[in-house]
Amino acid sequence: MTDQTLSMPSPRAVDPDSPTHTRRGEAKPFDAILFSSFGGPDGQDDVIPFLRNVTRGRGIPDERLEEVAGHYRALGGRSPITAQNEALIAALEQELARRGIDLPVYFGNRNWAPYNADAVRALHRDGHRHALGLVTSAYSSYSSCRQYREDFGMVLEETGLVGEVSIDKVRVYFNHPGFLEPVVDGVAGALQSLSVEGHDVDRIAVLFSTHSVPNSMAEASGPEETRVAGSGGWYVEQHLAACRWVMEQLHDDIPELPDWQLVYQSRSGAPHIPWLEPDVNDVIEQIAADGSADAVIVVPIGFVTDHVEVVWDLDTEAKETADEKGLAFRRVATSGEDPRFVAALADLVQERLDAQFPRRVVTDFGGTPDVCGANCCVGRMCRPTTSGVDSEQDVERARAEALTAGDPS
Repeated sequence: MTDQTLSMPSPRAVDPDSPTHTRRGEAKPFDAILFSSFGGPDGQDDVIPFLRNVTRGRGIPDERLEEVAGHYRALGGRSPITAQNEALIAALEQELARRGIDLPVYFGNRNWAPYNADAVRALHRDGHRHALGLVTSAYSSYSSCRQYREDFGMVLEETGLVGEVSIDKVRVYFNHPGFLEPVVDGVAGALQSLSVEGHDVDRIAVLFSTHSVPNSMAEASGPEETRVAGSGGWYVEQHLAACRWVMEQLHDDIPELPDWQLVYQSRSGAPHIPWLEPDVNDVIEQIAADGSADAVIVVPIGFVTDHVEVVWDLDTEAKETADEKGLAFRRVATSGEDPRFVAALADLVQERLDAQFPRRVVTDFGGTPDVCGANCCVGRMCRPTTSGVDSEQDVERARAEALTAGDPS
């Protein structure tokens, strides 16, 4: 296993200090926060209806949905994501109040109650007109960034509030230290724990895991001018930059760092469509087969909270794979309700309220824009968005290009 910093081409085709990375959003009198997430079922009867919402328009029969439903059913049919988001919102409200920021937080989801439309109706009913969208995805891609902007645009159409309510999404925040510092501590703690058990650092593999997406979606992530064939786009580069930064912070205490790799999980979709690889379980099996390590640390760096895809895919399946192969296993916690991450979310809000507020950015990727560039993170279902610079012509062209590329999103 090798350090992936040496094996991935860089998609950076523009300078990190250019407007592509530094474009700032329009100043508005923001008067509310729309906290938006993926959503999850509340009980066994909700599982299939929820998965139908997730896969709407893709023609997937219930028989195939039942394969994924088993992950939720094994946890009682209730996803932990709603409770986790409610706790995160409560902590954010306290942090905003501590800073003297008087903005109410409304909670909406893409795929289950409470829905985004209900949250927007509520904030409008309460007299608010300029909402700041805060989402539970830290990276750039169609499903983790652009689709939320499209969601906001569709919700305004659905509620009849186009032109009366505005929703501006905050920047992607994978490079905020408040998101990454808890990960550093988690990796350090896991290394220490394994060391106490007698595992040498050079016999430990660190696997940074994130959600796999179709290769075409990854290639289209980021603005048009940044794309380099075979690079995985901004989605892959941002993850690699985050991983590098986390490992670099360990140097003071651990002069000789263990090998690390970016791996993927939670693949879905038709088998003939290429998705990002390697899968975390395949990598664990390969580590055991080649004898390169006797312990693995799995780091869910692509996720904000310990929801189903972390608990099932890593705590259950990846751990079982490691156990079967005789490898010691540790899974690092997500940033979740860590006070540093809560403060990072408050920073994202304060950045948009005060142009002089310092933007905290780490990693070698550079900054990230408030306003996404033309054709940023396009997908097959590409629609007009909020918080971007696409024209209707851009959207139509981007949709045609994505269809040609076979993007199943």
